Amino acid sequence: MNEGHPMQKIHNPNGAPAAYSDGIETPADARTLYLSGQVGIKSDKSIPSGITEQTEVLFANMKSILESADMTFEDIVKTTVYMTNPDDYKLFAATRSKLLGDVKPASTLVYVSGLVFPELLVEVEGVAVK
Repeated sequence: MNEGHPMQKIHNPNGAPAAYSDGIETPADARTLYLSGQVGIKSDKSIPSGITEQTEVLFANMKSILESADMTFEDIVKTTVYMTNPDDYKLFAATRSKLLGDVKPASTLVYVSGLVFPELLVEVEGVAVK
Protein backbone atom coordinates (compact mmCIF):
# COMPACT_ATOMS: atom_id res chain seq x y z
CA MET A 1 0.00 0.00 0.00
CA ASN A 2 1.28 3.45 -0.88
CA GLU A 3 0.79 6.27 1.59
CA GLY A 4 2.48 8.85 -0.64
CA HIS A 5 2.28 9.68 -4.33
CA PRO A 6 -0.60 7.94 -6.16
CA MET A 7 1.58 6.91 -9.15
CA GLN A 8 4.26 5.25 -7.01
CA LYS A 9 4.13 1.80 -5.52
CA ILE A 10 6.05 1.31 -2.27
CA HIS A 11 7.67 -2.06 -1.59
CA ASN A 12 8.48 -2.90 2.05
CA PRO A 13 8.32 -6.73 2.06
CA ASN A 14 10.00 -6.98 5.47
CA GLY A 15 7.92 -4.30 7.18
CA ALA A 16 7.98 -0.53 6.78
CA PRO A 17 11.19 1.14 7.96
CA ALA A 18 10.63 4.19 10.16
CA ALA A 19 12.06 6.94 7.93
CA TYR A 20 12.39 5.51 4.42
CA SER A 21 11.02 2.90 2.02
CA ASP A 22 12.89 -0.22 0.93
CA GLY A 23 11.82 0.26 -2.68
CA ILE A 24 9.63 2.51 -4.80
CA GLU A 25 8.27 1.51 -8.20
CA THR A 26 7.36 4.27 -10.66
CA PRO A 27 5.42 4.15 -13.95
CA ALA A 28 7.35 3.85 -17.21
CA ASP A 29 5.92 7.05 -18.67
CA ALA A 30 6.91 9.29 -15.74
CA ARG A 31 9.35 12.22 -15.91
CA THR A 32 12.55 11.79 -13.87
CA LEU A 33 14.53 14.58 -12.19
CA TYR A 34 18.00 13.88 -10.81
CA LEU A 35 18.98 16.29 -8.04
CA SER A 36 22.67 16.98 -7.51
CA GLY A 37 23.88 16.82 -3.94
CA GLN A 38 22.35 19.71 -2.03
CA VAL A 39 24.14 21.27 0.93
CA GLY A 40 23.32 23.84 3.58
CA ILE A 41 24.69 26.88 1.77
CA LYS A 42 22.33 29.86 1.86
CA SER A 43 21.75 32.16 -1.14
CA ASP A 44 24.13 34.70 0.42
CA LYS A 45 26.80 31.92 0.37
CA SER A 46 26.88 31.64 4.17
CA ILE A 47 26.96 28.21 5.84
CA PRO A 48 25.05 27.71 9.11
CA SER A 49 27.13 26.06 11.83
CA GLY A 50 24.72 23.35 13.03
CA ILE A 51 23.30 20.19 11.49
CA THR A 52 19.67 21.25 12.00
CA GLU A 53 20.14 24.57 10.19
CA GLN A 54 22.18 23.00 7.39
CA THR A 55 19.51 20.35 6.91
CA GLU A 56 16.75 22.97 6.75
CA VAL A 57 18.70 24.97 4.14
CA LEU A 58 19.54 21.97 1.97
CA PHE A 59 15.92 20.81 1.89
CA ALA A 60 14.81 24.38 1.06
CA ASN A 61 17.32 24.31 -1.82
CA MET A 62 15.98 20.92 -2.90
CA LYS A 63 12.40 22.21 -2.73
CA SER A 64 13.20 25.11 -5.07
CA ILE A 65 14.72 22.71 -7.63
CA LEU A 66 11.68 20.44 -7.39
CA GLU A 67 9.32 23.40 -7.83
CA SER A 68 11.21 24.47 -10.97
CA ALA A 69 10.30 21.06 -12.42
CA ASP A 70 6.68 21.30 -11.19
CA MET A 71 7.38 18.70 -8.50
CA THR A 72 7.21 18.47 -4.71
CA PHE A 73 8.83 16.40 -1.97
CA GLU A 74 6.11 13.78 -2.64
CA ASP A 75 7.77 13.08 -6.00
CA ILE A 76 11.14 12.13 -4.43
CA VAL A 77 11.70 8.39 -4.80
CA LYS A 78 15.38 8.07 -3.77
CA THR A 79 17.86 10.00 -1.66
CA THR A 80 21.48 9.45 -0.78
CA VAL A 81 22.65 11.20 2.37
CA TYR A 82 26.31 11.94 3.06
CA MET A 83 27.16 12.95 6.63
CA THR A 84 30.49 13.76 8.24
CA ASN A 85 29.58 12.98 11.87
CA PRO A 86 27.51 10.00 13.05
CA ASP A 87 26.63 11.98 16.20
CA ASP A 88 24.56 14.36 14.01
CA TYR A 89 22.25 11.62 12.73
CA LYS A 90 19.44 12.01 15.30
CA LEU A 91 19.12 15.77 14.70
CA PHE A 92 19.32 15.29 10.93
CA ALA A 93 16.66 12.55 11.01
CA ALA A 94 14.31 14.63 13.18
CA THR A 95 14.67 17.64 10.89
CA ARG A 96 14.24 15.54 7.74
CA SER A 97 11.07 13.96 9.19
CA LYS A 98 9.68 17.37 10.13
CA LEU A 99 10.28 18.69 6.60
CA LEU A 100 9.24 15.61 4.59
CA GLY A 101 6.32 14.52 6.76
CA ASP A 102 4.89 11.25 5.42
CA VAL A 103 7.24 11.20 2.39
CA LYS A 104 9.60 8.26 2.82
CA PRO A 105 11.76 7.77 -0.27
CA ALA A 106 14.14 4.88 -0.67
CA SER A 107 17.31 6.12 1.01
CA THR A 108 20.95 5.37 1.65
CA LEU A 109 23.12 7.01 4.34
CA VAL A 110 26.90 7.13 4.01
CA TYR A 111 29.36 8.58 6.51
CA VAL A 112 32.22 10.41 4.82
CA SER A 113 35.42 12.07 6.04
CA GLY A 114 34.50 15.41 4.48
CA LEU A 115 32.44 17.33 1.94
CA VAL A 116 33.40 20.06 -0.55
CA PHE A 117 33.84 22.68 2.25
CA PRO A 118 35.06 21.66 5.71
CA GLU A 119 32.15 23.48 7.42
CA LEU A 120 29.55 21.32 5.67
CA LEU A 121 28.07 18.52 7.77
CA VAL A 122 25.55 16.93 5.39
CA GLU A 123 24.75 16.60 1.69
CA VAL A 124 21.66 15.01 0.12
CA GLU A 125 21.17 14.03 -3.50
CA GLY A 126 17.93 12.72 -4.86
CA VAL A 127 15.79 11.37 -7.66
CA ALA A 128 12.23 12.58 -8.19
CA VAL A 129 9.67 11.06 -10.53
CA LYS A 130 6.34 12.49 -11.67
